Order: sequence, then structure tokens, then C-alpha cells
Amino acid sequence: MFGGEYRHNLDPKNRIFIPAKLRDELGSTFVVAKDIREKCLKVYSLQGWETYITPLREQKRKLSEKILRFLHASLVQVTPDSQGRIVLPTELVQHAEIDKNAVIVGCCDYAEIWAEEIYEEMKKDEDISAILAELEELGL
Repeated sequence: MFGGEYRHNLDPKNRIFIPAKLRDELGSTFVVAKDIREKCLKVYSLQGWETYITPLREQKRKLSEKILRFLHASLVQVTPDSQGRIVLPTELVQHAEIDKNAVIVGCCDYAEIWAEEIYEEMKKDEDISAILAELEELGL
């Protein structure tokens, strides 16, 4: 299970360190893709990625093709180097607007990579009471 919040820098070659705790869960090769809702990147194990896209494949063909094209056009399978770093393609870095400082967040069965500034702003704007109210409405 992925958890924790880790702060690392993106180097001039677009390399970022992936914490050992996360690498252990992700496996030797894993997937990094654009998030479809936020300005961040999603990081999945290969099996986790398959689980994520399975319901997308089951949608109407026109929708399925559009979303799968969006996700896979810039998706990368990465293998960390001996120092635990991966290289992020420019398109992914631009999507997440990562300039230098990044935050990697474990989110149960995947991780996210955020530009530090965007992450801090998002956290500041989150209203936990509103989230709790939504959960209450769902009976959770």
C-alpha cells in the first residue's frame, strides 16, 4: 500500500528520485501517466495500471478510445536507475507544471507526483469538512 509524502527535486535532466518504500511496492518497472483531473502525474505498478484502465476499456468505444489515447500518448514505463531516479519526459513535466521542487504522495494503490507549489495550494484549498459531508451522504 502506498503512503507518505516525499519531497524531491527534479534535476536539469528531468530525473526525480522515487523513494525506496514506493519502489518496493511499484516493482522494478512501473508506469507514469498524466492525471485526467488534476495537474499531476499518476504512478502505478504495471498490474495497478491494468486494474485502473480496465473499466475505461469497458466504456462506449468512442469515449474509451479518446481517454485511452489521452492517457497512453505520453505514458511511460520506467525503470529506476541505480540511484532510484526515473526520467520524466518533457510532456509529463509540463502537464504537471513541475519546475524544480516536487512532492510525491502515496495514495493507497498508486502515487502522485505534484509540482510543490500546486500541491501546497491544493492542500490549502481542501476543505476536509466538505469532504466528510460528502462521505456522510454516501453513508461512509
